[in-house]
Amino acid sequence: MANGNSFERRRARVRRSITKVANGRARLSVFRSSKQIYAQIIDDAKGVTLASASTIEKDVKIAYGGNKDAAVVVGKLIAERAIAAGIKEVVFDRGGYIYHGRVKALADAAREGGLNF
Repeated sequence: MANGNSFERRRARVRRSITKVANGRARLSVFRSSKQIYAQIIDDAKGVTLASASTIEKDVKIAYGGNKDAAVVVGKLIAERAIAAGIKEVVFDRGGYIYHGRVKALADAAREGGLNF
């Protein structure tokens, strides 16, 4: 699992704490690269992705995917798709990233879109 680098250890630590408090809720997982941002809502009990959104989709109209504006668009889109799938309660998985900047912008936009976490 997480033997070497600090990012993987941090990711594993966050994931362990999330599974303790999840109580059957789906997980909103965030992946951020230097140029894009991705979000998935995952049902860990079944091992399936219930909804996803990212800056590489054709219907997302943004100039650049690596900034806070793009994260806000993806956050609103993932909330819209989750509510359409019947999901309102999720647990937020920031991965190994610090809750700041683009990750925080995505989370705030998802909350504004109607997700509770």
